[in-house]
Amino acid sequence: MLSVIVFGPIAGALIAGLFGRVIGDRAAQLVTTGLLLLSAILSMVMFAQVAYGGHEQLITLMPWFAVGDFHAAWALRVDTLTAVMLVVVTFVSALVHVYSWGYMADDPGKARFFSYLSFFTFSMLMLVTANNFLQMFFGWEGVGLASYLLIGFWYKRPAANAAAVKAFVTNRVGDFGFALGILTVFTVFGSVNFDTVFAAAHDKAALTIPFLWMHVNALELIGFLLFIGAMGKSAQFFLHVWLPDAMEGPTPVSALIHAATMVTAGVFLVARCAPLYHMAPHASLFVTIIGAATAFFAATVGLVQNDIKRVIAYSTCSQLGYMFMAGGLGLYDAAVFHLFTHAFFKALLFLGAGSVIIGMHHEQDMRKMGGLAVKMPLTWIFMIIGTLALTGFGIPGTPIGFAGFFSKDGIIEGAWEAGVAGTAFGYPAFWVGVIAALLTSFYSWRVIFMTFHGRFRGDPKVFDHAKESPPSMLVPLALLAVGATFAGVVFAGDFIGEKAQEFWRGATIVTELAEAEGHAVPLWVTWLPLAVTLIGFAIAWYMYIARPGLGARMAARSRYLHPFLYNKWYFDELYDFVFIRGARKLGDLFWKGGDQRLIDGFGPNGFAAATLAGARRIARLQTGYLYHYAFVMLIGLVGFISWILLAGGR
Repeated sequence: MLSVIVFGPIAGALIAGLFGRVIGDRAAQLVTTGLLLLSAILSMVMFAQVAYGGHEQLITLMPWFAVGDFHAAWALRVDTLTAVMLVVVTFVSALVHVYSWGYMADDPGKARFFSYLSFFTFSMLMLVTANNFLQMFFGWEGVGLASYLLIGFWYKRPAANAAAVKAFVTNRVGDFGFALGILTVFTVFGSVNFDTVFAAAHDKAALTIPFLWMHVNALELIGFLLFIGAMGKSAQFFLHVWLPDAMEGPTPVSALIHAATMVTAGVFLVARCAPLYHMAPHASLFVTIIGAATAFFAATVGLVQNDIKRVIAYSTCSQLGYMFMAGGLGLYDAAVFHLFTHAFFKALLFLGAGSVIIGMHHEQDMRKMGGLAVKMPLTWIFMIIGTLALTGFGIPGTPIGFAGFFSKDGIIEGAWEAGVAGTAFGYPAFWVGVIAALLTSFYSWRVIFMTFHGRFRGDPKVFDHAKESPPSMLVPLALLAVGATFAGVVFAGDFIGEKAQEFWRGATIVTELAEAEGHAVPLWVTWLPLAVTLIGFAIAWYMYIARPGLGARMAARSRYLHPFLYNKWYFDELYDFVFIRGARKLGDLFWKGGDQRLIDGFGPNGFAAATLAGARRIARLQTGYLYHYAFVMLIGLVGFISWILLAGGR
């Protein structure tokens, strides 16, 4: 069963990619979508067997590397953590495949697109089923390649090509850190197998190794380097710049990247390596700080964006910050739970945005929308469900709440508990989580009000032709809406509640849950997230419903704050100035100074040029006239005789 789950998508990718022109687009769609649906169904069966039946599996496929003391094999590892990721990846990917039947109906490259989607899914499945760091790196790089292909799928668009390159290059920065981390793991432990490394982590707690000009704790260095890889793949602060530009790809790609696969890989890495991070408090603190900074930064930028997909993209960035903040505090179970619920409501929001874009004839600017609820009532309802789940609406102390309520509040309350237990940065993380929840509520309801309510602000002809999406797009939205509504209340007890120890048995994260858990939480702490969520809703309603146009007027009057947020804290401009222009100037220095002046100056333009010039002057002596040659011979004879006479006289 596990082999079918993992290798079914790559079989579909190869069939559609290699034989798409032979079998046709429809057959390619059927093969890839059918195999993904099969993988999704089997993943749910395996989730039940592993999480509730305790049937963990380790299937060794074949040897891979055996060089000296270095050994690595292709193996498929399934514990509860892997089973959760299998459900998330295959379920969302299968719905994205179905959704793409409608969204990509008019695109001529459907076979290629579905091949890329399936390859993306296979790479993620290889990542989450890996039994060693090297195999994880294989899936890690496969996801990066597939994201490059999908973001730049419309390769005739310069913006899409630029976004694909930006994503690829930015991720290479993080991947370099990940690769160094794997090398350090082997240096310290003599193995890259998870079980071997995690079992020996406690014995290596005090080990120091040389790094650059310093001696540092080995586990701290490993945790730091591995997290650099996670920062790139999961678009965390400083390495986040690729994520919003990834919106240049088709909307199904955005849903797949932001909900189920690429961006959650870093969270999975931290959760998988919980035994290492538990022994590396400084690296964990770094994870917490970067996660909190990302949650706040992305939420502030999302306040003012006008592209509907970019708002949701920054929302993803912010929610990933929540997950890493939880992981850094040792709340690995809460981090994975938020990853799980986030997959449903974020995929729902992205695919809902795609439904709006299709209905608006590919218009994405919310300033040119409004009043679409009457034209697209089902999409409106699904988007509201996704928004309620994203903002974490629910009643504390009751089972009433959408998916994000249980997982997000679990992180916020866990941060408070961590602060009570004395965990570094616990209280600041709590307040960052609360502030980010306020901002999330505002920008999420801003999307709903600007898109579906009020008067239509675009071309009237576009509004007249706007219509609801076809069933192939609405059915996936309906299924995701069910998950966004009930995934929290159904699974909260298993993931983070009283059944968590039993649920996570066999997974690495169960052994090192935060000591902070179990402390009493004040009543005001449990109700504060709901309070700020309602405040964010009220502010958005006042600015965009009660006083329409107020937001635009405030933006026009703002001289510093709005431009600062709208331009994403000027990170792109800063990186352009420091890295891109700097690299260009360095290249010019080596090219003009080193290559042209030094190498060419002494080489082709120096000695070689002098030799060529001398040869041309000597060649002029070859006139072809006999009397010239006779005259030269006469001069030579006179000179020779003169030399003899002078020499003889001495």
